[in-house]
Amino acid sequence: MTEPFDVAVLGGGPAGYVAALRAAQLGARVVVVEKERVGGTCLNIGCIPTKALTTSTELLLKARRAHEFGVAIPTAAPDLPALMEYKQGTVDALVGGVEHLLKKAGVTLLRGSGHLVAPTTIAVQGDTGVGVTVSARRLILAPGSITARPPIPGLDLTGVMTSTEALDITDVPTHLIVVGGGVIGLEFACIYEALGSRVTILEMMPTLLPGATDEVIAQRLALLLRRRGMTVITGAQVEAVASSGSGFAVTYLDAKGVPSRVEGDRALAALGRWPNTDGLGLTEVGVKMDGRAIAVDEHLATSVPTVWAVGDAVSGPMLAHKAMVDGRVAAENACGGSRTVDYRSVPNVVFTRPEVASVGLTEAQARQRGADVKVAQSPFSANPRARILGETDGLVKLVCEAGSGAVLGAHILGPHATDLIAEGALAVQLGATADDLAWTTHAHPTLPEAMLEAALGFRDATIHFRAR
Repeated sequence: MTEPFDVAVLGGGPAGYVAALRAAQLGARVVVVEKERVGGTCLNIGCIPTKALTTSTELLLKARRAHEFGVAIPTAAPDLPALMEYKQGTVDALVGGVEHLLKKAGVTLLRGSGHLVAPTTIAVQGDTGVGVTVSARRLILAPGSITARPPIPGLDLTGVMTSTEALDITDVPTHLIVVGGGVIGLEFACIYEALGSRVTILEMMPTLLPGATDEVIAQRLALLLRRRGMTVITGAQVEAVASSGSGFAVTYLDAKGVPSRVEGDRALAALGRWPNTDGLGLTEVGVKMDGRAIAVDEHLATSVPTVWAVGDAVSGPMLAHKAMVDGRVAAENACGGSRTVDYRSVPNVVFTRPEVASVGLTEAQARQRGADVKVAQSPFSANPRARILGETDGLVKLVCEAGSGAVLGAHILGPHATDLIAEGALAVQLGATADDLAWTTHAHPTLPEAMLEAALGFRDATIHFRAR
């Protein structure tokens, strides 16, 4: 392509396509280079398909409890082919929507695998083997991430699933071993458990969801999962995965260093993700790295003046909503702006049962930073709407600065926690106090009243339960 673009975006995932759309809004002539389908991991093999499966399995479980709500549903069972059709239909509709948005915005979509050959040039190899080069005044790198593969023997055995293979469910394993108790592992654990699998979770760290939520929330979630019949083993250092009969055996050292072993007919390696930066020609054109990630400043600019980087390829949480903000920031800066990133109010959301959501500092983090902290909590068992829904497990926990009441962090375990965290994120972003939340009128009867009661707890003024 001989005519130069204003902005070329390498990667069409949440960071990349949002960057392209924002740059086009600002009047730039934009091209996106994407080797697979637009939407990246999130739309195709991550956020969207897993949440489609979560929605279906939650409906299945609710149907089985229908008698508790005065409704007779004699039988409720999964229809796996229909479930897969629903999941894929949801994905296809959203991918098609993004493609339509790009087309309407005048963004050129170029299919192929790209790598940098100069600070303003991307070489693109198409599926047919035909190569072209794309020139642009500014480049935005959004290559996304790949499944992490730590050096654990046996992870590459045929039949050991990654999160990608776990999405295509043709049969339900009797016993699923999940290696990794982070976001990905726990979401799949809950999906497969709802479909009828017995589940064992092995997590290396002392608590589930390391780095993703407050320790109190993680411990409470582990307790609830165990009560449901899951085996949750923390402090487990996995040493190897091996074939065993018709399934797999996972050997590990437990928290006391004692060698242990668990067998199941299916195993899922859910050990996180790595920046997808290999083979992009980054160091060859002078782009500095930060380990596997691309090094950027607060403007998401790299060491090369014409190149920005965003999303999972840079440091920070590997979350689609964070990536979308990155895309907007980089696009504005590539078009002459000077916007900086602010990750204080990036929420973590986990679609387990019950859901988990966190934003800002955990209690431990706040204390480590020397803050004088006061914690306020409210259980969902005291929330009328939660009782109506029959989902009373969990709590809202606010981490506040003891003097001013400034909300430093908000952590939720309970029904629709992934929606409720938006109020906490806004509080953290705006520097709001517990009093600000407490004197904001919350509709009744609604789940957000749990946030209200937690905020009232800062002044020891809870109305609908006794904090002590």
